[in-house]
Amino acid sequence: MTRNEEYRNLLRLSLIVTCSCIFAVVICYFWVDRSVAFFVYNHHINRIEVFRWLTYPPPEVQNWSALVSTILIVRRAWGPFLRWQKVLLVACISLIVADDFRISLGDVFGRYWPQTWTHDNPSLIGTGTYGFHPFQRGDDVGSFPSGHACRILGFAGVWMIAMPGTRVIAIVLSVPMLLSLVAMNYHFVSDVIAGSVLGALIATYAVHLARLKMA
Repeated sequence: MTRNEEYRNLLRLSLIVTCSCIFAVVICYFWVDRSVAFFVYNHHINRIEVFRWLTYPPPEVQNWSALVSTILIVRRAWGPFLRWQKVLLVACISLIVADDFRISLGDVFGRYWPQTWTHDNPSLIGTGTYGFHPFQRGDDVGSFPSGHACRILGFAGVWMIAMPGTRVIAIVLSVPMLLSLVAMNYHFVSDVIAGSVLGALIATYAVHLARLKMA
């Protein structure tokens, strides 16, 4: 199979996954998101501190990704990368690109948050505001897709694809962090689904473009 054929197959798979994601988001938007957000709020699930702690790693990993990438690029002057070093470099770049892509889509979709957290931001629980408001920019309309979920899958997805031996570890670390976003009412279920799919797609393309063997 030529590289062009590989890329076309990847593109077809991406379109199928994207359509499936859109379907899941629509289902959640009408029948899942609001009920889950109110359930979390009414049962005080978002007061469980462990869920808050689980939301801290993704932005921290992003904060260090640029420096780690720079160190790895400098290290390359002294010889070829070990496999884990190349995977780490690709994962860091994937995370950074995924988050920038997520910011762009956040401005396109303009979705309010489940709960009010800062500066009296409009939200479902705080002000009764729900829905998408396309092309409204600002932190108060950036719930969709989830940036945390996008970061998690943008980084962990590279490891899961390129280094199959790390899959169980990546899943065990990623799933609780994804669930914590809903448990804290930081995001709707559909936000997390969309962010996860976006991050996973970017990770897949990063692995493909870096010519890391896909398992």
